[in-house]
Amino acid sequence: MLISEAFAQTAGSGQAEAGWANLILLVGIFVIFWLLLIRPQAKRAKDHKKMVENLQRGDEVITGGGIIGLILNVSESYVVVEISPGVEILAIKSSVQTLLPKGTMKSIEPSKGGKQPRKAAAKGNGNAPAQDDKSAADKETVAADESEGSGNAETSKADEKN
Repeated sequence: MLISEAFAQTAGSGQAEAGWANLILLVGIFVIFWLLLIRPQAKRAKDHKKMVENLQRGDEVITGGGIIGLILNVSESYVVVEISPGVEILAIKSSVQTLLPKGTMKSIEPSKGGKQPRKAAAKGNGNAPAQDDKSAADKETVAADESEGSGNAETSKADEKN
């Protein structure tokens, strides 16, 4: 009986050493997470809060939705942002994502009208090329029908409408 009790005591001391190793490993993982994830995020949040508190009239900003504009008025919780001459929006102050350098909006040239001008078709009716090909095929069919002498009046009228 004495021998089996001696084995039980030695096994217990080995588990105690493993417990300390696990605890040290757990603390090490927490420190790594703190340095790589939590601390940088807290710093970004602090910088954003400072930037939002220091917003003033005339600042050029980008909102969280990607809208670029010029701040016209700042209140406690809201800002009035001019996104185009005569177009103003009201935004929550915290939705301002980035403060742009002065003059950035003047350097950006938006496209005029937003649409490309359409080229007029050769016939002047504005049909797309695929429709032009179809109408040319219809004309060939009508010409072939007339040359064959089938002369069905209803068919030729239907072809002219198409």
